Amino acid sequence: MVLQYAFMVNAFAATFIVAVVAGSVGYFLVMRGQAFAAHAMSHVGFAGATGAVLIGLTPFVGLTIFTLLAGLGIGLMGDRAQSRDVAIGMVLALSLGLGLLFLHFYTSFAGQATALLFGNVLGVARDTVWAMLVLGICALVILAVIARPLAFASLQPELADARGIAPKTVGTVFMLLVALAVSESVQVVGILLVFTLMIAPPAAAMRLTSHMSTGIALSISFALAQAWFGLILAYYTGWPTTFWITLLGAAVFIVSSAIVHLKSNLF
Repeated sequence: MVLQYAFMVNAFAATFIVAVVAGSVGYFLVMRGQAFAAHAMSHVGFAGATGAVLIGLTPFVGLTIFTLLAGLGIGLMGDRAQSRDVAIGMVLALSLGLGLLFLHFYTSFAGQATALLFGNVLGVARDTVWAMLVLGICALVILAVIARPLAFASLQPELADARGIAPKTVGTVFMLLVALAVSESVQVVGILLVFTLMIAPPAAAMRLTSHMSTGIALSISFALAQAWFGLILAYYTGWPTTFWITLLGAAVFIVSSAIVHLKSNLF
């Protein structure tokens, strides 16, 4: 029985939290075309995690603080952030370089660094699950508050601005939410594969429906299915959980694309 082990219970709880947060936040992320910015945040978080260890903090604390700072910076850049891929790419590379430098000074952290890069959901402690739950609830509550103005500002920024909605302010708050989602997703799939839960499910959902509420529900469902089936497959095969989650993410997107293609040909 999969749930007879405490570490599997923690893993299922952690992936549930991450799937709900990543699926909902990721939907707006794909809508706004800011996937690359979110990827850069995860790399900034790596520098924060390794730097935190040097000063005696837990990696999760450093990861969260640095991703929040990165999200704030990207949000304050406003719409310019979407057209400055080179600058964001440089920040991404610099962050990885800093992370490697911190590892040089604290080599005993190398094993945990590998887990941060590629994920290790089976090693998530109960305390971390509770911290993820608190952050997840905060992120979802704030997202529920800003969802309508965020969608309006994303799809029709000029009209939103004319009606008193500040796209830059809403965008900055949203990027802070993305930072929280990234810091949680890293616990499951790692920094290098954060796209797996934050991009693949919402991208697949958007191909299947144009209704926002239905799309968000589908995105969460896809993310949860990826995470939980990935855990089950990893348990019975002994292969890395992250491999299965990423494979299932690719499968979900391919199947959704095939469905759209078949519908277009039939109708």
